[in-house]
Amino acid sequence: MSKENITLANSTSFALAAKVKDYFQLIKFTLSFMVVFSTVVSFLIAPNELHYVRHKIISVLLLFTGGMLITGSANAINQVLEKSTDAMMKRTANRPVASGRMLASEATSFAVITGTIGVFILWYWFNYQCALVGLFSLLLYGFVYTPLKKINSVAVLVGAIPGALPCLIGWVAATGDFSLGGWILFGIQFLWQFPHFWAIAWLAHQDYTTAGFKLLPGDKGPTKFTALQTIIYSSMMIPFGLLPYFSGIIDTGTRGIICTGILFICNLWMVFVSVLLFKNMDLKSARKVMFSSYFYLMIVLLALLFGRV
Repeated sequence: MSKENITLANSTSFALAAKVKDYFQLIKFTLSFMVVFSTVVSFLIAPNELHYVRHKIISVLLLFTGGMLITGSANAINQVLEKSTDAMMKRTANRPVASGRMLASEATSFAVITGTIGVFILWYWFNYQCALVGLFSLLLYGFVYTPLKKINSVAVLVGAIPGALPCLIGWVAATGDFSLGGWILFGIQFLWQFPHFWAIAWLAHQDYTTAGFKLLPGDKGPTKFTALQTIIYSSMMIPFGLLPYFSGIIDTGTRGIICTGILFICNLWMVFVSVLLFKNMDLKSARKVMFSSYFYLMIVLLALLFGRV
């Protein structure tokens, strides 16, 4: 192979790798993975009456794929609509659409295609109920939450709905109905998002202010009121952590008791770090709330999976 051909091949490989990296950024892969993880775990926790064991692995793979496509579509829409504001903020300026590496039309086409395929997978392999919830979540995140961020901090409340719907999607995909268990899982993840997101907004307050986003509960930025709200929502997570045991979602024997104990400890820890934020009012404490919330969700979901009936 000539030097010219080698150079051309290397250049093509580099361009392809760069394009793949851009698409990973477009769908916010890490965030999407966490979202879809809660969908899959909720599916596995639910009584899988509609999926025989031999089909369960295939179902999990398809649910993961469909969920990633829908979530990725919502994140792509978000980046198209916020390309100007993303370009203003240090943490988002290098995103593919904001930086100009990807045209908004390309990202929009990607969002339409992936969203359509994702909803179709849920509809065809599982049921129309979970597909409609997935579509509703996509539209609510992309076209309601995203523009609302510049208008009022109620956007956090609105955004918490599509943020928690993955749990309901997983439950409905398994059962075909909107029974109590799905709503309990939805409630746990819904409440979790408030301390999680307010900690992020606390850390990124300067960037968000520059972009015109109103995401903290108070108008004056990171204040005692914001920290107090974080404590309140973290405290509300404690009774919700008991519901899986008393509603029969998880085993009522030893495994269920262990699971409930883990949830109780995790919820107490979230209250503790939120109190520290109220006491110290600094970035270090906000960062502790943020990282604790990441670990919280992973540990709680795995504990619920361990304790399932």
